[in-house]
Amino acid sequence: MNDHLPIVDLSSLWNGGDSGLRQVAAEIGQACRGIGFFYISQHGIDDGTIAGLFAASRRFFELPIGAKQRVSITNAMSNYGYVAIGDEKLDPARPGDAKEAFNIGRDLGADDPDVLAGKPFHAVNQWPDLPNFRPILVGYFAAMQRLSERLHLAFAIDLGVPKDFFQPYIDAPLATLRVLHYPPHPVAFDDRLYGAAPHTDYGNLTTLAQDDAGGLQVRHRDGRWIDAPPLPGTFICNIGDCLMRWSNDVYVSTPHRVVNRSGRDRYSAAFFFDPNADAPVECLPSCAGPDRPARYPPTTGAQYLRERLDATYAYRQQ
Repeated sequence: MNDHLPIVDLSSLWNGGDSGLRQVAAEIGQACRGIGFFYISQHGIDDGTIAGLFAASRRFFELPIGAKQRVSITNAMSNYGYVAIGDEKLDPARPGDAKEAFNIGRDLGADDPDVLAGKPFHAVNQWPDLPNFRPILVGYFAAMQRLSERLHLAFAIDLGVPKDFFQPYIDAPLATLRVLHYPPHPVAFDDRLYGAAPHTDYGNLTTLAQDDAGGLQVRHRDGRWIDAPPLPGTFICNIGDCLMRWSNDVYVSTPHRVVNRSGRDRYSAAFFFDPNADAPVECLPSCAGPDRPARYPPTTGAQYLRERLDATYAYRQQ
């Protein structure tokens, strides 16, 4: 029984022409139709960029709690800012997650037309008073956005639509870069308190960089939890519920969880790639037929994201 997640070499995604793109699309499609998670190598993000992000993340989480709370996510409904330990509850039936996080979206100015118009999830990022923190996170965000757009070419090809199908719907994405800190698990693990409780992700695609502490687990289709350890030179990717809806369950998002059993601090950086606010998320024509009717009603990128966030955070329910 194979408990290892597939590793997809993206070299051909960048320089293999149409045949290389089709090859990568087939490998990614097989993973998405199977376990729903896969590693990517030769992804184009250099080690120095990743190391710089993790160093900046540690500096932020080492700040006093008061300094972090000044940029709290509760200051607005934008989903950007600091999330304190226990404030996020990925499973409403369990205690709040034993992690803290800092989120940014696209770095829009206060004079951006969409910000001025109050378009959902179009807001000015909150920034702590840390030298060079902002350019490091904004630079990483831009690199991950380019990578995510490229991966959507593979999704389109595998799902049987024109390779540029998604582009008009992801050129102003509701993407979130989230740096995370998981303290060592405070007690013996009792299947109640998680660093991140079992959940599926909300958007189209998540791309995760993780340090060497480990702790990520993925639920196999047969119900077993398998480890997804860090592999040098790779990111780990998974599809989210929004792409599952678009594909009419041809791709099925996979529950995953985090328990930090390492005895030390764990750091990771997740890039959540959601479509544009007004993107029509509805069954792709290639994913439906007489024996496979559409399984979900149409929605939009912003509407779906809002529904999921409202169920996750208590401050959004007040």
